[in-house]
Amino acid sequence: MFDFEKLEVYQVTQAQNISLLKFLREQKDLDEDVKKLWKKASLDTVLNLAESTARMSAGEKKVLLTEARGAINECVAFLEMVKEAKGIDLQLAESFYSKYEQMSKMMLGMIRSFSEK
Repeated sequence: MFDFEKLEVYQVTQAQNISLLKFLREQKDLDEDVKKLWKKASLDTVLNLAESTARMSAGEKKVLLTEARGAINECVAFLEMVKEAKGIDLQLAESFYSKYEQMSKMMLGMIRSFSEK
């Protein structure tokens, strides 16, 4: 098992990615560019998190985690746009938002832990 697979934040982030990928696959009316960019931002969250665990220095880890957290913010921006355009059920939007918020807080905690070292 890889180090990142043991992290709760990874498990939450991976589950969110799977939910988003399923949602995007089902959306026939959603703009293809929005789908592509939202998917990329979503995947960047988990990929940067995973890569951060392979880095040796706290500074490198912090940079990658900060990038992952930035990608979460991008996902929230996409979610808000799609919600405003009435392209997502409000209950599902709230679920996505809640998970993004949880992911962001967890990553911020990790970033802060590397700042203290």
